[in-house]
Formats: sequence, C-alpha cells, structure tokens
Amino acid sequence: MPYTPESMDALRLVGDELADATVETLFERGEVGKFNTLMRSFTQVGQDLPEGLPEVAHEYLRATSAPPDWVDWDEMEKARLFFLHNNVHISTALSFASMPACYVVPHVARLLSATHSLDYPSRRMAETGQFTVYLMRPDAFEAGSRFIPAAQKVRLLHASIRHHLAREDRWDTARLGVPICQEDMIGGQMMFSIQVLDALHRLGIPMTVDGAQSYYYAWRVVGAMLGIDLAHAPADLDAAREFSDLYMTRHMGPSEEGARLTRQLIDLYEQVVPGTLLDPLVPALIRYLIGDTAADWLDVPRSAWDTAVRAAPVLLGALERLEDSSPLAARLLDRLGELTTAFELSSLTRGRVMQYAIPEHLKDEYGVKATKPATDRWTPPPLSLRI
Repeated sequence: MPYTPESMDALRLVGDELADATVETLFERGEVGKFNTLMRSFTQVGQDLPEGLPEVAHEYLRATSAPPDWVDWDEMEKARLFFLHNNVHISTALSFASMPACYVVPHVARLLSATHSLDYPSRRMAETGQFTVYLMRPDAFEAGSRFIPAAQKVRLLHASIRHHLAREDRWDTARLGVPICQEDMIGGQMMFSIQVLDALHRLGIPMTVDGAQSYYYAWRVVGAMLGIDLAHAPADLDAAREFSDLYMTRHMGPSEEGARLTRQLIDLYEQVVPGTLLDPLVPALIRYLIGDTAADWLDVPRSAWDTAVRAAPVLLGALERLEDSSPLAARLLDRLGELTTAFELSSLTRGRVMQYAIPEHLKDEYGVKATKPATDRWTPPPLSLRI
C-alpha cells in the first residue's frame, strides 16, 4: 500500500477504539483509582485477574490476553535469536538513535513534556529496555511471562494520555489530530524497528536478511498488540522504509522540548558511563547515528569525538569478524553483550528491578538455524525520499 500525505493525514484522526473506550468508561464511572490499585499485582500471563476489577477492564484484558492468531512462531524465534546475538548493539541503537528520533519530532517531544516523562528520562529508558527484553524472552507469550500484561498496560497508558490531553485542552487537535494517533503509533514502531536496523548498519554490524526481516516482524506483532491497525502498518521492510521516510519528512524539526529532552538524555548517559573521560563520546555517538541536521536541531554539542566516533564501524566490524571465526569467541562476545546490557539497564534504574530481564538461554538450545549463510547480509532499503 503506497503511503501519501493524504493517507497519513487520515491516520492522524484515528486513535485506538478498544483502549479508548475502556479508559473512557473507567473515567466515567470513577473506577480509575481502583483499577490502578488492583492492577499493580497483575504482572504475569496466567495470573487470575484481581477480584473486584471493573467489568470493562475484565473485558479489555480478556480481549487482549493473547497474541494475534496470525503470528508465525518460527519468525518470532528467529527474531529472538537475532536480538540475543545483537542485544548490546540493539540497546545502543535504542538509546542513541531511537530515543533522539522521538525527540526530533516536535509534537512527540511536546507530548512527552506534557505527560511529565521529560522529568524522568531514566524511567522511560528503563521501561523501553525492559519492554524489549520481555518481548525477546523465550517464554514471552507463555504462562508466567510479563510481556503481555506490559503490552496491555502500555496500550491503556496511551489511551489515558489521549483522554487527558483532549479533556484538558492541552493538545491542538485541529492541527495535530488525535494525540498518539495511528500515524504516531506506526511512526514509533518504525523508530524501534527499521531505524534500529539503520543504526546497526551505520555502526557496521553485519545482519542477515532473515535476521533483519524477523526483527521487523516481531515489532509488527508488537504493533498489533499495542493497538496499531495492521491494515495501515507497513507489511515488510521496504514498506517500512517508505513509511518511515515520509513520516520523518512530514514531522521532524527543531523544538525547545526536543532539545531539553536530549540534554537530559545526554546527562543521563554520561552518568551511566564510568568516570568523565568518555563523557563526550555520548553526544558524539548520538550525532553520528542521527546525522548533523537532526543533531543540530536537538542542540547536541560538537566535539573532537565527532571524528573519532566514526571509527566505531571499524572496531565493531573487527569484533564481528572475530565472532564469526570462532564459536568460543561468539559465545564470549554474546555473553559480554548480555552483561553490558544488564549493566546499562541496572544503571538506568539504579539497581531496582532490571537484573532479571536478560535472557540466559543460548541460541543452540532452541534448534533454529539460519536458513541463509551469514554472508547474505541485510542492507537497508534505499531512501524513498530526499530528507
């Protein structure tokens, strides 16, 4: 399905009918506080729903308690193995490319400011990292998993933001459409999928075609569970390139909120990096991954590290070649990646809850082998628009 400005405009008028109706009813009946209190203990698939839960919440949770029936589980397993193999690179891409990409869309930056996420960048990063790790666990859709309850709650959170912004007249609906509309939800899906793959490619991380496609497929499943209408969501990576380019071209630009969010993000990452010597690496890596134009819009500072960081693909390429040359090296580097990701998450949350989030299972245990050789590498589809 070709995407046009007119088709994207139509998506700006649509939210998430099921979640919006649930939230509206909870507010109308004064049951939001009761719902929030009871749902604190509902964290895993297979748990009995809390006694006393409002009926409308029961109906919503029942309707969203399972993944779509069209899910290809072989593709999901390949996506999980792709994540395990590249988890530290994907975490880097989410932190240094996807988050700034959100901030370079002014109305998204203003929405984050309006919902107070501006004041808690570490919490948002931790929630994003935790959500991704929940998704990529081998039992993500089985009893005991935390992923589906997390997705159900995120979907209601988005609906509640739509509710509050509309009711409190804090959103220019006539100009911007519905808050967190279908276009923005799909745009967010692009930031966590194809734009992550773009960042990996820019870092020189080799990816198989199968791996890239499966990773995107997993986020398409996530999108469906978060209320995206798949009739409008890109079906594959080529369509994702087209949507992502048009979305960013339509909306990206400078904003005071985007620059302030980015400054807080940089401060946060500099706190995570031990010492101060490597602090300039943080803005340099952001600038490298999102490009000078977007970085200037976000007031990302320049430094001599902007040149040095361009050697990252050479260094990472050498590590990848070492990994490809030896099963032992592959296992050691995968383990190093797990530990690095665990350190990053626990630093963001100051050790509160994230230490269990990293999958311990090794790829060989699940019997899914690559159907194409590692040399059959994925290259991002060419830009469909001049940005």
